[in-house]
Amino acid sequence: MKIALIGGTGRIGQRIALEALKRGHEVTSIERNPERSTINDPHFKAVQGDARDAAQIANLIAGNDLLISAFGTAGNQPDSVLADVARALIQAVKQTGVKRLIVVGGAGSLEVAPGVQLMDTPEFPEAWKSNARGQAEALKVYRASDVNWTYASPAGLIEPGERTGTYRLGTDQLVTDEKGESRISMEDFAVAILDEVEKPQFERRRFTAAY
Repeated sequence: MKIALIGGTGRIGQRIALEALKRGHEVTSIERNPERSTINDPHFKAVQGDARDAAQIANLIAGNDLLISAFGTAGNQPDSVLADVARALIQAVKQTGVKRLIVVGGAGSLEVAPGVQLMDTPEFPEAWKSNARGQAEALKVYRASDVNWTYASPAGLIEPGERTGTYRLGTDQLVTDEKGESRISMEDFAVAILDEVEKPQFERRRFTAAY
């Protein structure tokens, strides 16, 4: 499968690229700074692109089977740019006929109780709230679109770790373990995303993965 990936030099994006390559897929990674890529594989290439530029992205993703976005805000970008990127990617996918759009989103808008989002709880760090609100606005944009989108929210805590290949799935509710904790390694989150690529279960829906 030919996969276009936005943000393949990021912590999660790089792990998605490596998992895809491990499974025999071809990956074109669209980056702000492609020279930062450290992946050396004959089925991988990094190219420069701006995720906010629909025409440019359309040109770069044409001919791929699907687009995965692991776009994250950087530097002085406001978190409101996430909704702008969502609109640009939707437009690019529609222009090119790329069949699927899978987006790495945030956990903040997952529900911890009916009508209560994780980002609205007292325990949610104040420093994360702006990004969580930006991710939630982007999710609304995808939900209102007519493309074949999937929004992948990680567990409440996602960190570099071990690839176990095991995880539990949910939809719009935070997945927790017997201790009430919600966590997953970046490696296993990448596994969950590639499993969804290969065996779709959540077309035009959000899913979350945690231990």
